[in-house]
Order: sequence, then C-alpha cells, then structure tokens
Amino acid sequence: MDHLPDCLYCRKDKRLTDLMLEIVPLQVSTLYLFKEQTYRGRCVVAYRDHVNELYELPASELTLFMQDVACAAKAMKTAFNPAKINYGAYSDKLPHLHMHLVPKYVDGPSWGTTFAMMPDPRQLLADADYAALIGQLKQALN
Repeated sequence: MDHLPDCLYCRKDKRLTDLMLEIVPLQVSTLYLFKEQTYRGRCVVAYRDHVNELYELPASELTLFMQDVACAAKAMKTAFNPAKINYGAYSDKLPHLHMHLVPKYVDGPSWGTTFAMMPDPRQLLADADYAALIGQLKQALN
C-alpha cells in the first residue's frame, strides 16, 4: 500500500522531473538543478521527509538541513561565482520543506530585487547544458 503524500518531492514523479534534475543527495536533503535557468545555476534543496516548516524539524535535523543549504550555496559560489545568492522558502502551494537557491549576477535578471519564481519567458537549456551545470556543481561539492 502506498502511504506517500501526493507530493512531487516525496513521489519523485514526472511533476518533479518536469521542473528539476536531481544532482546529489546531501545529509538530510537532495540537491536539484532547477530546469528554468534565467538565474544561471539556480538550485533547490529539498528536505528528505514530508514536513512543511523549519520549526517542525528536531534541532539536529534543522542544523543538518541548514548545513545542506550552506554546502549547496558554497558549491554554487565556487562553480558559478555569482555576486549574491538569494534564498527562498515559500511552500504556499507545495507543502514540503524546500529552499530555492538563486544565484544573482550584477546587471543580470532581477539584480537588486526579488527573483521571479517562474520568469517569463522561461530560460530552458539543452540536455548537454544541464549536464555541464550539474558537473560543475558536483565538482564544487567535492
């Protein structure tokens, strides 16, 4: 019997793979590359279990989750050298703890303001370009 919630992060179904590509598991979460790449190198760190709020995590898990976010952000800085990384944890419509890590570049899209969750038009890449970004992130994680 299937007891997973109807959540794309828990089920890892087409809803997830339409939006992002799995890069690597971290301590208590998974790092994904967001397919929409207006912000070059944009990623998502999704917690491994189905919770919605940071305060729902035991202190030890909260520490590990935030370490995962920091580790991913450091890898993004190493791989892509953005001027700043923005962090977003909204979950209004998708109640699963996840954080968007959005690299921002001076004179790039949304510099000096809030990033657009789904910019229009969307910037999608060829498979080889996604693979190259993932390779850069994996190298920076090691």
